[in-house]
Amino acid sequence: MSSSKPESAAASAVKEYRYNPAEIEPRWQERWAAQPDLYATESASSGKPKYYVLEMLPYPSGQLHMGHVRNYSIGDALARYMWMQGHNVLHPMGWDAFGLPAENAALKNNTPPREWTLNNIAAMKRQMQRLGFSYDWRNEVTTCLPEYYRWNQWFFIRMFEKGLAYRKKSKVNWCPECATVLANEQVVNGRCWRHEETVVEQRDLEQWFLRITSYAQELLDDLEKLDGWPEKVRTMQRNWIGRSEGAEVEFAVEDAATVPEEEQSERKRGTAVLPARENAKTSGRITVFTTRIDTIFGATSIQLAPEHALVKEFAARDPKLADEVSALLEQQKKAREAGDIGEIEKHGVFTGHYAVNPFTGERLPIWVANYILADYGTGAIMSVPAHDERDYEFAKKYGLEVRVVILPRRNGEAQENGQEDAMLPFTSEESLLINSGEFNTLGCREAQQKMAAYAQEKGFGRPTVTFRLKDWGVSRQRYWGTPIPMLYCEKDGIVPVPDDQLPVLLPNNVEITQQGGSPLGKLAEFIHATCPKCGGPARRETDTMDTFVDSSWYFYRYTSAKYDKGPFDTATAAYWFPIDQYIGGVEHAILHLIYSRFWTKVMRDLGLIKNDEPVTRLFTQGMVIKNGAKMSKSKGNVVSPDDMVARYGADATRMYALFAAPPDRDLDWQEDGVAGVSRFLAKVYRFVMKHAETARSVSVADTNAGDATSQALLRKLHQTIGKITEDFAGRWHFNTCIAAIMELVNTLTAAEEEISTGKVSAGVVKTLLENLVLLLAPFAPYLAAELWEGLGQKQNLLRAPWPKYDEALAREEEMEIPVQVNGKLRAVVKIAAGADQETMREAVKSDTKVQAATRGKEIVKVIVVPGKLVNLVVK
Repeated sequence: MSSSKPESAAASAVKEYRYNPAEIEPRWQERWAAQPDLYATESASSGKPKYYVLEMLPYPSGQLHMGHVRNYSIGDALARYMWMQGHNVLHPMGWDAFGLPAENAALKNNTPPREWTLNNIAAMKRQMQRLGFSYDWRNEVTTCLPEYYRWNQWFFIRMFEKGLAYRKKSKVNWCPECATVLANEQVVNGRCWRHEETVVEQRDLEQWFLRITSYAQELLDDLEKLDGWPEKVRTMQRNWIGRSEGAEVEFAVEDAATVPEEEQSERKRGTAVLPARENAKTSGRITVFTTRIDTIFGATSIQLAPEHALVKEFAARDPKLADEVSALLEQQKKAREAGDIGEIEKHGVFTGHYAVNPFTGERLPIWVANYILADYGTGAIMSVPAHDERDYEFAKKYGLEVRVVILPRRNGEAQENGQEDAMLPFTSEESLLINSGEFNTLGCREAQQKMAAYAQEKGFGRPTVTFRLKDWGVSRQRYWGTPIPMLYCEKDGIVPVPDDQLPVLLPNNVEITQQGGSPLGKLAEFIHATCPKCGGPARRETDTMDTFVDSSWYFYRYTSAKYDKGPFDTATAAYWFPIDQYIGGVEHAILHLIYSRFWTKVMRDLGLIKNDEPVTRLFTQGMVIKNGAKMSKSKGNVVSPDDMVARYGADATRMYALFAAPPDRDLDWQEDGVAGVSRFLAKVYRFVMKHAETARSVSVADTNAGDATSQALLRKLHQTIGKITEDFAGRWHFNTCIAAIMELVNTLTAAEEEISTGKVSAGVVKTLLENLVLLLAPFAPYLAAELWEGLGQKQNLLRAPWPKYDEALAREEEMEIPVQVNGKLRAVVKIAAGADQETMREAVKSDTKVQAATRGKEIVKVIVVPGKLVNLVVK
């Protein structure tokens, strides 16, 4: 016989309404999967406003991490909210499926990249479905499949036809770890974007480039249209595009063989400017770009990058110079490895040659300097040490002349400051030219314009705009990527593959290797082709495309993922674009986001779309941090969402990712926080299910409650509705949204006795519970669906209308106003909400505590801050 005591009614009730996400969530997942149209878009004729919400697509590594979960939870909450607001929502997902990690996995696991990638996609898709994300998988895009990369090749050919895709031999960034070329945007502090410890090398290779510089000015100008983007992202792009206005000036190189004998000893050290010499013969020219042509009279040397073509020419005739230049190159290489070429200790060597200043005729010594880069500007500068910090440092080290040509303006005149060898102000508005011939006394800005025009008139220069942005190198010497659809014919040269032969399929029978160029180059059956022009033999391009090509336009393909007559259906894309809300990490500000803006403009010019920009609003979420570092496999601090879902459920895992920090801030991962959210959801489940029968007992919700408890509960409900609605429309502080729901639940449970005893009417209970579930739905969709059904609702929760905010019901009936006397708090007075200032004054004066504090004193002033406080000034 058992000796245990019978359970109390309260204990039975708690047990009866026990929250079990492991039972609830898989059941709803199965039911949702049986409804293929659940997250489907509607046609443009639906009459509903469209809303395209998108999170950046993942690389299929095989497992989601909590950074993914946070990103997708933000987008999913927004998508569900917009459905409930009556919008026609497009919320797709796909896979950025090409890339080097698949090749590395093939080497490590002896698994073909395609098999490895597709298996990973299947695994990650199962994780997403278990987490309950609202994706319409009928729009799924996988970039490594021929039906997608066929259109990469189609775009490439269109760009080739327009002169936007071209091949040239160039100095390129080579990652020895990846064994491939990197675009400039993929080099971070001199290292590979994938391998933080791997120093990027410089190599000369024949490569394919996309002429993104043709759109540099438009990419810069159109940033002004993107007021829905974070300013930090726009600033990063402005800086990367790097527009500079200035002038190109050509300095003739003096032919050393024609120098008079009497000058030979004077020239050896190269520390002085030599006077002009009539009829001096020249051999070649040095082109310099400068933003400050107004300082050209102060130039006392020309400095070249160690890899400048002219330096190679000089060094070929001078073994000693060749050795010195090699040493400078080694110093520059080490500075790149250190990640900051700007901090390099400056060294140089005189070449023994001079260049002629076209404005003065003077001959300037030509030096090679380790801080000048071949790929920046023209690889040559005119050194003006009086007015440039780096040039000054170099000049003082090597004894070069320092010549002042700008002085501050004082009372309209140039003002000497007694520091002839010190750097002086550069400001255009406050300075004047001196020692500058016919340009003396001009302000800097005026001088820049006149001197550039003079250079153009005389034929040795021109006003010029340059950009830091370089053309996008898209050739990759790897296998797992889109084959570049070009052929090489001895007769016809470079010939594109005809459209009707696309896609050029990536072969499966490939031996993956780490080094030695593209593995495709070892497949004779791939390489050998027929020229479509002459019918003769041709060689197929063996490089593949940079995988950022795949992600530059994928979001257009989502609008018609199965379309086979073009990259996408143009009419459907026109309806959905631009994207209303894009969500992803700020680390993509330069790489993906600038490439996708370029691709959009190219597609516009091809007549495929009409929009200039792909994205109206961009949100960059913060990182997930654990143990002081960003979660990553390399740091060994990854938290598996599968583990969290198994312990606490998908809703708790997702909701914690939204609750623990504002979405734009970094989130410090704490598993205890997930457990806390799970306990809160259990509290919601018990409360709603316990009172669901009361709500079901009436057919009409009620907001016309007369008793004080009902009024207080409805007031709190509408305050919560107002806050969450405002947050979705603006700042997206989902953490405070969830905190507001928690406060509402606390208020409801505090009134549980009144609800249980019927003091709160069934109609009001129905209103409270249904709206609570609706508010919870974007954040915890599984639990919300379970509770919605528990309340007897048959309507699809995803399409249920979002709660309507009632300002009158949200308004406090009374407010507590602090009252100060001469700035010191003396009382707190209850006053009707919305009372005017006169009513507030009278209510304060009649309060007994205020009367006691002012007895025997004269009130000389009453200061009212409506809704905040009242201060009485007395004497």
